[in-house]
Order: sequence, then C-alpha cells, then structure tokens
Amino acid sequence: MQIGLVGLGKMGHNLALNLKDKGHEIIGFDLSEEAREDARQNDITVVTSLSEQISLLAAPRVLWLMVPSGSATQATVDEALSLLEPGDVLIDAGNSNYKDSMRHGDACAKKEIGFLDVGTSGGTSGARYGACLMIGGDREVYDFLAEVFDQVSCEDGCAYVGPAGAGHFMKMVHNGIEYGMMEAIGEGFAIMRKAPFDYDLAVVAKNWNHGSVVRSWLMELAEMQLVEHPDLADIKGIVAASGEAKWTVEAALNEEVPAPVIAQALFERNASQMNEENFSNKMVSALRNGFGGHAIVSK
Repeated sequence: MQIGLVGLGKMGHNLALNLKDKGHEIIGFDLSEEAREDARQNDITVVTSLSEQISLLAAPRVLWLMVPSGSATQATVDEALSLLEPGDVLIDAGNSNYKDSMRHGDACAKKEIGFLDVGTSGGTSGARYGACLMIGGDREVYDFLAEVFDQVSCEDGCAYVGPAGAGHFMKMVHNGIEYGMMEAIGEGFAIMRKAPFDYDLAVVAKNWNHGSVVRSWLMELAEMQLVEHPDLADIKGIVAASGEAKWTVEAALNEEVPAPVIAQALFERNASQMNEENFSNKMVSALRNGFGGHAIVSK
C-alpha cells in the first residue's frame, strides 16, 4: 500500500522503516531538512511539501500523521483537509488531545474523508519493530487498514476501541498511568540509595527484572540507564511533562474519579523544574530517555 507519512522525527522515521519493511511504499514529509535527509539516507522517498506529498499519492490516499500535538497537528490537519478528497483517509497517530480528535473526526466526516485517531505506545523501538496501537474513528476505515495496523504492531498490540477520540483518550490515560509507574520506580530507587546498605542499584534493578512482581519494561530501562549512568550522577533531576497526564487529571476531575497517584506524579514533574538534584526525578528523566528518546538534562 502507498502511504504518505507526515513527520519523520524519532517516532515517524522508525514507523516509516517499519512500514517499508512490510512492503509498503512510503512517501515522507517533514518540515525539517535534517529529518528529510535522515529518511533519505534510509531509502525513504521524501518530498518538501504536503501538497507535493498528497499529489503523489494514488486514490484513495492514506495520509498518516506523526506530528507533535497542538498547533503543529492542527495546522497539518487544516492543510490536509484542503487537499484531500472524498474517500481519502487521514490518520493522526501523534499524542493529540482526544477532544481535538473528536473535532477532526467531525471535520473529516463533513468532507467524506475517513479519520482515525491512533494512540501509539512502545517508544521508538515499538515504532520500529512493533508498536501498541489504540485506534478510534470510522470502523469501516479501520477495517480497510486493519492489515497494515496489524503488520506494524506487536502481537495482540492493535485494538479498535471506538469512535473518533476513543484512541487518543485511551492513550491519554495510558500515559497518566505511565507517569504514576515511573514516579513509583523513581521513589523506590531513591529510598534504596539512601538505605543503610551499600546497594548497587543496577544489580537491584537486574534482580527485580527476573521473577519479581515489579518486573516490567520500565524496570528493564531502569537497569539499562543505571548501567550506562552509574548513580545517575551525570543527569539532572529535571523532568519534562508532555501534557497527557495533565489531560488525564482534567478528565478525572470532570468525571469525578479520584486519581491521586497520577495527579501527584504530575505535580512532582512540575516541582522538578526547581530541584535538579532529586534522585527520584533523575530516574524518571532517565526512563523517559530510555523509551522515547526524550532529552536528558545533563550536568
């Protein structure tokens, strides 16, 4: 299948390679010349504008967005809707707010353009070798593309979950849970570091990764980062928040559902901007780097 992929950053580039491996023809576009050149070096066809990209796609066109949420996604959706035709498909696989995805679904429906919102998890390695996909939008459009989604997701890692907005709502809550889990791991290692015993934290993480109740990919990343950055000494405890946990807390407030762990994890990230030596925050920063390639603030 021919697919236009918009956004060739860490996630988009790896997804393009994944799709290419599965035999799909990828036409990529990114505003960044550096991102385009990186893709070109991996034999991905790239163009310099969205209009050129869409003009090269055969109908029904499939345009897959891997663009930062907010204004960048909105601008891309607006331009795409002015260029796509009835029967084409628009996929937003970034981290958009689910309310935006509901609006985009309505806007696409008015133009008879299929729309899917795809929550994408698994980090850069998932995008490259098999992601977890949470898909909302038109059921008929999902059925049309189901084989493609199955090909680029891990086993049992693809689910259609409801109408437009459902995929991104599910991904939003997923990220809120992720915040709480990372905060707990960070706090646990901070306690171990201050214990009256001289623990090698990398050994602790390795042990917990084999048979313990808390074994997980996040714990594997903790082990990897503790080996690469002993005692996390070269990492500042400054942790960015990309927005999804805030949206999760807002949804919890709107639905009157208590979510104290997720809320506190978000508050800790906000507080990290003022205390760069907190070891728990160093661990959370290292974990984010491990799964998503998010920047570490180094000393």
